[in-house]
Amino acid sequence: MVGLRCGRLSNRPLRRLLLRDHGGRGGPRRATGRTGAMTAANFASGTVWTGDNLPVLRGINDACVDLIYLDPPFNSNRNYEAPIGSKAAGAAFKDAWTLDDVDVCEHGELADRNPAAHSVIEAARQAHGKGMQSYLIFMAVRLLEMRRVLKPTGSIYLHCDPTASHYLKLLMDGIFGQAAHRSEITWKRSSTHNDARHVFPNVADAILFYALPDAALNQVHEPHSAEYVASHYRHDDRDGRGPYQLDNMTSPNPRPRMMYDWKGWPCPAKGWRYQVERMAELDAEGRIHYPAHSDGSPDHSRRPRLKRYLREQKGPVIGNVWTDVPPVNSQARERTGYPTQKPLALLERLIKASSNPGDMVLDPFCGCATALVAADRLQREWAGVDLSELAVRLVNDRIAADRGLWGGVTALTEPPRRTDLGDLPNYRTHRHRLYGEQEGVCEGCRTHFPFRVMEVDHKLPKSRGGTDHPDNLQLLCAGCNRSKGNRTMAEWEAAKMRAGP
Repeated sequence: MVGLRCGRLSNRPLRRLLLRDHGGRGGPRRATGRTGAMTAANFASGTVWTGDNLPVLRGINDACVDLIYLDPPFNSNRNYEAPIGSKAAGAAFKDAWTLDDVDVCEHGELADRNPAAHSVIEAARQAHGKGMQSYLIFMAVRLLEMRRVLKPTGSIYLHCDPTASHYLKLLMDGIFGQAAHRSEITWKRSSTHNDARHVFPNVADAILFYALPDAALNQVHEPHSAEYVASHYRHDDRDGRGPYQLDNMTSPNPRPRMMYDWKGWPCPAKGWRYQVERMAELDAEGRIHYPAHSDGSPDHSRRPRLKRYLREQKGPVIGNVWTDVPPVNSQARERTGYPTQKPLALLERLIKASSNPGDMVLDPFCGCATALVAADRLQREWAGVDLSELAVRLVNDRIAADRGLWGGVTALTEPPRRTDLGDLPNYRTHRHRLYGEQEGVCEGCRTHFPFRVMEVDHKLPKSRGGTDHPDNLQLLCAGCNRSKGNRTMAEWEAAKMRAGP
């Protein structure tokens, strides 16, 4: 079975995948912050990587993404499978977690890289259990990289449900900062269930919205309700412009250029709201309602009023409870067969709110590609990651159906290589600095050695995408360096734990 569904990752191969990560004591601290300067993306718009998203995220340049949307596993303790015959047939995943599904060395790395995230995970283990602990370890190492690749103007939306939403919010607070939390959106995804006897039915998901300090939000408006339209827009001239309401045209404060008589109507005490030139334009456009008697003669006892057309008025600014976006139904044209597929309207609303045309949108759990299709519709640049090659076909098919031509996906399996680190000196030039920083202590066996015995090691080997950047370097004694070999620190420490004393 393919290990993925819409926006979620199978946990069965995670132990193997996570062991690819670099880590250990003194891991890459730059992932917990940002450089403050934006860089160019080191990948093309329309790229979809297949494989674990962690190496991909670690290969993306600092501060080059405008918006991230992720719909990761929910830790729901359920099995999901797309039905045979659907567009997503063959996609399946088991959303249940144990410590066998992650590398526990990641927990130690988090303690060093982000103590706040480590504390949240420890609290979750105490309150909930090891399943939640392993799930949060999986999420935390990825969220640290997402924080790094966001621009200072960037935003992130994490889609989850009540199973882990409270833990994920604390994790996001620890990684992005509590001040970055903007909203928690509640999206009603289904109707109530009659078989829920001992609980209130769970009919909503949570979308955690965080934004960096310089991020802006494009206000989202919802349509006026039918009741509001019926009570406020009661006039219609049947001229094709639709219903309108009448509004006051008098000025709240007297101003010299607003004091004039108009077509037989005397100047109001404080004047009109518009200068005479604008008044003439409104009159020519038929936007002024002139009161009249029953015989059609002008009624100068009442003042003219402005016609405000419904089609030209924005609805109210939408709040954080969304009940107007229905889930994908069984007959919907956009349906792919994923049981937890999100509707395009939902993603379009989020993308419109936190990005502009030409911005880069990243979905690191892209699954059935709804976020990527929505971004493409809205003229954003986009990229995604998924374990399954099925995602590439779905993106192509869905965008082709939208555009009427080939979707144009660039399918890659190798993570990108960062281009924002500049020309780095030979790694051996850092030997003296590292010896001083580590106080002569080997990062493997924690034993003090003389300088001549210590060797420079790459935490993430160069053969697996590591660089000569100082954050990827450490000193090991000759024995530890031979023992570690071409493994990451996390892999090596896991092997030592399995081997025992």
